Amino acid sequence: MKTIMVDMDDVITYGKFTQILEDYLGYKPNYKSLKGYYVQDLLKEKKDDFFQKFKDMNMYDGARLLPNCYDVLKKLSEVYEIYICTDYIWREIIEYAGNNLKNKYDFLYHKLDFLDPRNFIFSYHKSLIQCDIKIDDKIEHLSGAKQKLLFTAYHNKNMSEEKLKEENVIRVNNWKEIERLLLTKEK
Repeated sequence: MKTIMVDMDDVITYGKFTQILEDYLGYKPNYKSLKGYYVQDLLKEKKDDFFQKFKDMNMYDGARLLPNCYDVLKKLSEVYEIYICTDYIWREIIEYAGNNLKNKYDFLYHKLDFLDPRNFIFSYHKSLIQCDIKIDDKIEHLSGAKQKLLFTAYHNKNMSEEKLKEENVIRVNNWKEIERLLLTKEK
């Protein structure tokens, strides 16, 4: 059976991090001005204060799966061995990462009840995982796969088609595209 590694954040769900950040700031920041991956970089000198308040919050409490994610993953699990691989470390408050690990595990366990929880992998170093297919929103996490699917997110949407072709990566925008790509071939 072929294997698929799927990222969690910005691929399976959007946690409530941006909502918590906006509540803290009292306004919606200009996300287009963000140069990198980490939304919290918009906080600048307020970052320490924010994370002292944020450290005990569960950004997955009440979070939802992305549209069609459940149904497509369920169908894929009948044909492929599915592994969810996600980072749980907050670089600003590493000592509180255990809270995030538990929250992520609980979310996956309850929302993707058809998956074996022993197939949940918590690691930043996804390049260590070798599998047939990887689905992630960060191109550097796709190495180690025969087929690489980059899930469109705010931080990768401007990546050129030339760069994707050079890296042998296919862009996907939603779970229906993943279904068409991975299930029509298998039938």
